Amino acid sequence: MEILLIGAVIMFFAVLASAWLMTFAKWFPIKGIDGEFLADYKTLIRAHVDFALMALFCLAFYAVKVPLSVTACWLVVIGGIANPCVFVVAAFDPNFWEKTGWRVYSAISFVITTIGFGWVGISLLDYAL
Repeated sequence: MEILLIGAVIMFFAVLASAWLMTFAKWFPIKGIDGEFLADYKTLIRAHVDFALMALFCLAFYAVKVPLSVTACWLVVIGGIANPCVFVVAAFDPNFWEKTGWRVYSAISFVITTIGFGWVGISLLDYAL
């Protein structure tokens, strides 16, 4: 279950990195790069919030001290990193949703996240009942 803590720390670093990137994009815009390099500022905000929420989920799952499958924990961490990365890539690539490879990545990420969170949810219910 320690993977939940490691994953949360990685996600915290992603939150910090996106915060710095957004700060520099707004406070120190560079002509020719701003708007081209970071195509969609709002989508990067979505990534930032998603990374924070996923990190908090990992910490919450760890904190309840309910025995969880290591595989389920890995799926939660992988999904918790992969899902917000969809927003990160979309923030830099305005044609993100038109590319088949990114659509496949998004679908796989969503499936991994759903399985991991579903598995943890069922484990928590089993423990409670």
